[in-house]
Amino acid sequence: MVEELVAAGVTLVSAGAVYVMAAARVVKQYERGVVFRLGKLRSEVRGPGFTMIVPGIDKLRKVNMQIVTMPVPAQEGITRDNVTVRVDAVVYFKVTAPAEAVVRVEDYRFAVSQMAQTSLRSIIGKSELDDLLSNREKLNQGLELMIDSPAVEWGVTIDRVEIKDVSLPETMKRSMARQAEADRERRARVINADAELQASKKLAEAAQQMADTPAALQLRLLQTVVAVAAEKNSTLVLPFPVELLRFLEKAQQAPTVPQVDRQPVPTAPQQPVQEQLPSPGPRLGLAPEGANSGQA
Repeated sequence: MVEELVAAGVTLVSAGAVYVMAAARVVKQYERGVVFRLGKLRSEVRGPGFTMIVPGIDKLRKVNMQIVTMPVPAQEGITRDNVTVRVDAVVYFKVTAPAEAVVRVEDYRFAVSQMAQTSLRSIIGKSELDDLLSNREKLNQGLELMIDSPAVEWGVTIDRVEIKDVSLPETMKRSMARQAEADRERRARVINADAELQASKKLAEAAQQMADTPAALQLRLLQTVVAVAAEKNSTLVLPFPVELLRFLEKAQQAPTVPQVDRQPVPTAPQQPVQEQLPSPGPRLGLAPEGANSGQA
């Protein structure tokens, strides 16, 4: 009799141990347990720690509550300004309602991935190339709203969406490079022109100042000679020394010597010279007609 009681006790203990092992479940800190009893969802969501279910009747499904990082495959599309681009992104999301994530959608990860791809194509078609390259923050917000709207019904919350890379055709890259080079060259020319204008004003002021002080021009010439000769790779030839220039400058500025007044020497008055004409010779006169006629 005793042996039968001991055998029965051992059998009960073994059955109890097997039952406990079959019913025992451990839910981790970052997980939540959703229980289905005979296919019907239980309202109670099991928290982290040790929990028990009815073996063969209850089914426990664990849902990860961590933030999931999901890369979105690169999507090719045409922007609003007719440029073909290839864009890829990454989505950060987490489950906020474990029961809805299990019941409302078959595979919430696959659903979020497909929604992210379609939303990314839509964003590409609505945006211009400049927005994709420089205004990504606004596009990220718009993409997040487009994905988050249907995901809320699945018990999923989109934490963040980031556009990773924008791939352009080689022809477009070369065109953009030429545009950037032309713009930088234009700005360089404007800066050089502005510098020339400012330098010309300063040189005009310096020239006016040196005109008032001639010695400053000589000092400036000597400074230029020193600057040229600093590298010791050129020969400077002056056609004439600086002292000669100073001598010529002093010679031009020297006052003229006043002339001494001299008394004129008196001279004898000159007699006017009369022109001597030759004396008239004997005239051969003709007799008057009347005399000739009387003699006749």
